Amino acid sequence: MPAPRPVGVVTRGTTNPNRLRRCDRWLAGPEARRLRRHPGPPVVVDLGYGASPVTAVELHERLRRVRADVEVVGVEIDPERVAAARPLERPGLRFVRGGFEVPLPGGVRPVVVRAFNVLRQYDESEVAAAWATTVDRLAPDGLLVDGTCDELGRLAAWVAVGHGGPESLTLSWRLRGLERPGVVAERLPKALIHRNVPGEPVHALLGALDATWERQAPLASYGVRQRFIGTVAALREAGWPVLGGPSRWRLGELTLAWSAVAPHQGP
Repeated sequence: MPAPRPVGVVTRGTTNPNRLRRCDRWLAGPEARRLRRHPGPPVVVDLGYGASPVTAVELHERLRRVRADVEVVGVEIDPERVAAARPLERPGLRFVRGGFEVPLPGGVRPVVVRAFNVLRQYDESEVAAAWATTVDRLAPDGLLVDGTCDELGRLAAWVAVGHGGPESLTLSWRLRGLERPGVVAERLPKALIHRNVPGEPVHALLGALDATWERQAPLASYGVRQRFIGTVAALREAGWPVLGGPSRWRLGELTLAWSAVAPHQGP
C-alpha cells in the first residue's frame, strides 16, 4: 500500500545560512525548558527546510548545546530535496519526506515543530487547518513555531502554537541600523500579515511600537540597544502583555501574549 500523500505544497525553497538564527536563539533560550524536561531524547522538526538543509543542520548544532541527545528531523515534501540532504545525516540529524502531518518513524511526537516561511505562500483561510494538523502530532507539551523572516534573517516574526491554540507572538530585529520597529510588519506570519489594518490589534501594536520608539529617542545617545530596551519597557508600562525581560530585549526581541494581537476573526 503506497504511503499517504504529504499534506501541503512544495515551497519556493529559498534559504540562507543563519537565516533562522533568531528563532533558534529563542528555542535555545526561553523555550529550552521544553527540551530539558522531556523524559527521553527530544525530537525537534524543521518543517519545510527548503532547497538546502542548512537550517536543519544549524538547528541541530545549536540545540545540542541545550540537550546533547536532541534529535532534529528535517521534513520536506519535495523528495529530491530529501535525497539531496541525506548525505548530511549523522547521529541526531535525519531527513524524511512529509508535510504538515509530520510523519515521523514509529509515531514519535516532536517537542517542537519549526515551520518558517512555509505558510507565507498559503491563503490566510488555510492557516487554522495547517496549525491543527501539525499540533495534533505534537508531544503533550509540544509547540509549533510558525514564522516568517527576511532573506538574511535580520527581521523575523513567529507565532508559538500549543495544543490550546496560539500562545504568543515574537518579533525580532537586527538593532544596528534600525530606523523604526514597525518595519517588521512586512514579515508578520500569515495569520497576521493581512490584519495590519486599522481596527485590528496587530495594527495597534505596531503603531504603539513606532510611537513609543519615537518618544524614546533621547536614549539613542546611549545606543540603539538602550533605546529599544526603553521602548519595550514603556510598552509594558502602558499595559501591553510583554513576556520575558531585558535579557531578551537586549537581543532585539519582543514577545507578547497572543491575546494582544489575536485577530478579531481568524486562527
